[in-house]
Amino acid sequence: MQSEQPSNGRAYLALVLICIIWGTSWVASKEAVRNMPALQMAGIRQIWAGVLYVIWFTSKRHAWPKGKQWWPIVWLAFLNFILSNGLSTWGVKYISAGLGSIIGASFPLWLVILSLLRYKEKPSILAWIGLIVGFGGICIVFYDHLGEFLDSNFRIGIALSVTAAISWAFATIYTKEHAMHFNPYFGIGLQMLMSGIVLVSFSKVSGLSIPISEISLYSWLNITYLVVFSSILAFVAYLYALQKLPTSLVSIYAYINPIIAVMIGGAFFGERLSLVILIGAIVTVLGVYLVNAALRQKRIFFWPPRGRI
Repeated sequence: MQSEQPSNGRAYLALVLICIIWGTSWVASKEAVRNMPALQMAGIRQIWAGVLYVIWFTSKRHAWPKGKQWWPIVWLAFLNFILSNGLSTWGVKYISAGLGSIIGASFPLWLVILSLLRYKEKPSILAWIGLIVGFGGICIVFYDHLGEFLDSNFRIGIALSVTAAISWAFATIYTKEHAMHFNPYFGIGLQMLMSGIVLVSFSKVSGLSIPISEISLYSWLNITYLVVFSSILAFVAYLYALQKLPTSLVSIYAYINPIIAVMIGGAFFGERLSLVILIGAIVTVLGVYLVNAALRQKRIFFWPPRGRI
C-alpha cells in the first residue's frame, strides 16, 4: 500500500498540472496572436510540436501508418487541428481567452445535437437538462457582452470559436465510427505536423503571415509555452493521470480549464472579469458536466482530449 501512495501523489500532481496548463494555454494563445497572424501562429506551433512527437515515436521504433491507416489521420488532422485548433486560435484574436475557452468547453453540447441529427437518437433526460443548462450559461456570458456584438470583429471571433467547437464534435463522432487501428499518440503528432504545414502554407499564400524575423520575442515565448507545456508536458501528464486515476476523475480538467482561463485573463491580462461572466462560466461548465455524464452512460468517450494540445 505504501508503494502506491507516491504514485498516486504524482498522478494527482499531474492532474493539477493539466488543469492549470490547459487553462492558461487559452491565454497564451491570445497573447501569442496579439502581434502576429493567428493561423500562422497555430501552424508554427503545430509544426514544432508535431516534429517533436514524430522524432520521439520514430526513435522508439514505432511503425508508421500504412495504406488505409492514413485516411483517419488525414481527416482528423483536418477536423482537430486545421479547423478546431486553427479556428479557435483565430477566434481569440477577436475575443477574450476566457470567452474562447467557455465556447470551446461547450463542444459536448454540440456532440449531443450532432448525434441527434446523425443517428436520430433521442437524448436522455439528463442530456436535455445539460443542454439547456449549458446553453443557458453561454447566454448568461453573452449577456455581459451584448454591446460588443455591434463590433464585426467580435462577431467573427464568436463564429470562428463556435465553428471550432462543432468541428471537434464532428471529429469525436468520426473517431467513434472509424476506430483507429494505429497508435493514437503517434497519430496526434502526425496530425499536428500535417495541419501545421497546411496552415503555414495557407498563411503564406493568402498573405496572412509576417516574416519569421518580425515575430516578436513575446510571441515566441508564448509559442514556446504552448509547445513545451501545453502540447507536450500537459499531454504526457494527461496520459500518466489516466493510467493511475479513474477516467471520471481525470475528466474534471475540462470543467476547470475555462474557469482558470477566465480568471487568469481577467486578473493578469486585462480581460473583462465580472460576476455575471463568472456565474455564466460556472453554469456552462455544470451543463457540460451533465451532458458528459449522459454520454458516459452510453460509453461515449472523447479522443483526443479537448485541451489546447
